[in-house]
Amino acid sequence: MHNKKTLFGWVMYDFANSSFTTLIVTFVYATYFTKAIAPDEITGTALWSRAITLSALAVAFFSPFLGVMADKGGHRKLFLLIFTGIAIAASCMLYTVLPGETTRALFWFVIGNIAFELGCVFYNAFLPGIAPKEMIGRISGIGWGLGYIGGLLAMFVAMVTLVNPETPWFGISKDLGQNIRATNLLVAAWFGLFSIPMFLFVHDKKSRGNDDSRKLSAVFSELVSTVKEIKKYRHIVRFLLARLIYNDGLITIFAFGGIYAAGTFHFTFQEIMLFGIVLNISAGLGALAMGFLDDLVGGKKTILISLAGLIVASIIAITAESKSLFWLAGIIVGIFSGPNQSASRSLMARFVPPDKENEFFGFFAFSGKFTAFLGPLFLGLLTEFFHSQRAGMSIVLVFFVLGGMLLVTVDEKEGTT
Repeated sequence: MHNKKTLFGWVMYDFANSSFTTLIVTFVYATYFTKAIAPDEITGTALWSRAITLSALAVAFFSPFLGVMADKGGHRKLFLLIFTGIAIAASCMLYTVLPGETTRALFWFVIGNIAFELGCVFYNAFLPGIAPKEMIGRISGIGWGLGYIGGLLAMFVAMVTLVNPETPWFGISKDLGQNIRATNLLVAAWFGLFSIPMFLFVHDKKSRGNDDSRKLSAVFSELVSTVKEIKKYRHIVRFLLARLIYNDGLITIFAFGGIYAAGTFHFTFQEIMLFGIVLNISAGLGALAMGFLDDLVGGKKTILISLAGLIVASIIAITAESKSLFWLAGIIVGIFSGPNQSASRSLMARFVPPDKENEFFGFFAFSGKFTAFLGPLFLGLLTEFFHSQRAGMSIVLVFFVLGGMLLVTVDEKEGTT
């Protein structure tokens, strides 16, 4: 019998941390960086792509090691708390960065983004232990749906209090972009406040055996053992390879959606905020609805359906000549991006063997980040080479198509038995 208080605490962390991705990574700060901090939008796009690249490589490197340490020592909740705290602190520091301080902005963004992503490793690893197997899809979907609702509400608060008013609230001014920079303080407060139920109501399991998680040799030995073990699960390996590719497309869209809207379609900050709200509404509804579909038809089919929708949306976004068509593309991306991520998480939760949740979800994070630098990197290079953001954004199509082709080879039924 599942514990409703535990499930509530778990899904609320999705609600809390979405403020970071929505306001900092995707819409507000990313756009502010390219428009006001970097020398120009093209240079800013290229620099932001390199920051995303560096973050992804760091997460890919550290997540498997930290997963092993958490499993051996029962430190999953402690690690989640530490990385949550670092992400919140880095958000506060971004407020202090002034226009022209490119290096400081990138430094604190990279620190915060790495901490955010590493925290997700341990957060996701709780799912197999707290959700009944027949409900994993919908609970993952509810979490992701609440995440988009959280991002939506955080965006709304930022718009009403800081971005839109002629005189921003709380004594904030518009000089040197203080009202835009203050959205980072909103992220810090939102993330901290709404993550409290996670730490109050969700409990960690005890460590297995002696806690030698602080011995580097023991961690490395366990990691080697896990690598050998994971090879036995051929469908997990195929799935992780597929995700390694299609997730690159999603990362690229999330990191550069606001930048692309501003640079190619000349969206204002207000329009980008509204765009983010519409995307979060459609994404939340998509994740909630398709979470139930996930439990009915399986994670693999749900992911393939979402990839088909994302391919259509990407083609529209790249070829669109009007804002209205770009809006349509954005709504379609919203509807299918949530289910794609939610179903990927639930499929991994079904595949993972008992007592290996953190380690296997460490490799899940690894698969999502190891080549994640390729999307932002190629987007930056193509944008610079062709002097066109459209050319840069076209890379996402390649990742969605190749990832879908690999996913077709995965046998979900065999992998979960």
